[in-house]
Amino acid sequence: MRFVDLFAGLGGFHLALNELGHECVFASEIDEELRDLYLKNFPTIKRRLHGDIRECPDNVPEHEILCAGFPSQRAR
Repeated sequence: MRFVDLFAGLGGFHLALNELGHECVFASEIDEELRDLYLKNFPTIKRRLHGDIRECPDNVPEHEILCAGFPSQRAR
């Protein structure tokens, strides 16, 4: 199944779902340091990883699973 990973952190949901054979089609993480770690953990997501969810494109790909972590406490 395809999934979206919002408030992605360093990719806990991504890791679990990827191990189960699912595909991440869109991810968003506002914190630049966490985004960098996310990309190190999942380099193939580069073009599908976005920053601030409020500035993400409106055309989120079709998906069956929506993951959402807790928003970053450092976000403003």
